[in-house]
Amino acid sequence: YAKRQSNTKWRISYKHFHIFTGGKCTFGDITLDLCNRFREYLLNANQLKHTKKKLSRNAAAGYFSTFRALLKKAYKEKLLTENVNDFLEYIEWDDVVKEFLNQDELIRLAQTPCDSDVLRRASLFSCLTGLRFSDILNLDWKNIQEIAGIGLCVVIKTQKTKTAATLPLCEDAIELIGERKTGKVFPGFKKTLTTKPLRDWIKAANIDKHITFHCLRHYELSLSLNLNSLQRFVS
Repeated sequence: YAKRQSNTKWRISYKHFHIFTGGKCTFGDITLDLCNRFREYLLNANQLKHTKKKLSRNAAAGYFSTFRALLKKAYKEKLLTENVNDFLEYIEWDDVVKEFLNQDELIRLAQTPCDSDVLRRASLFSCLTGLRFSDILNLDWKNIQEIAGIGLCVVIKTQKTKTAATLPLCEDAIELIGERKTGKVFPGFKKTLTTKPLRDWIKAANIDKHITFHCLRHYELSLSLNLNSLQRFVS
């Protein structure tokens, strides 16, 4: 079942379970003891990609939660005779303080030259709209629509939550996407730009924070702000 899932967390959870069981496990082998041992495995396992680094506690908690969701579905579909979830303990999550840019830092970043124009525009667009990386990556000009009484908006079903969203665009955001074309709004934008190129740009802006692309969407810009003060974004 997990092998059929497209979600990354499902696939990684499956890979860890495959390693834990040596690739040999049937639903008949699922016991409370096995599940508890898998829980301990996740708490002490290394990452799949960076094999010398341990999984963070929150990563382990997420993978075990995914595993428990599979157990619940398997019991519902009568593949398991006992709902072992009733006897399993969650892996508690650690509280994480997320970094974000304040308004002055965002303006400073926008004023700092970036080696990749598409990275610059996509990043600032994420700040202004709150869209995730996956939504920015897949954003198509078909998603940019004129809504009566509102103006130009992003109309999408978000990749992660699959919920419909209509987001009005401020003038700065409209400037960042440029003239209407066809296809992707940010052609050439890719995951590799959000690693070292993004870090280099943030460093060049003298921002001493650990900012990932995901952090950018946590910048909250109230629609009541005077957007004229932010024209430096696109100048």
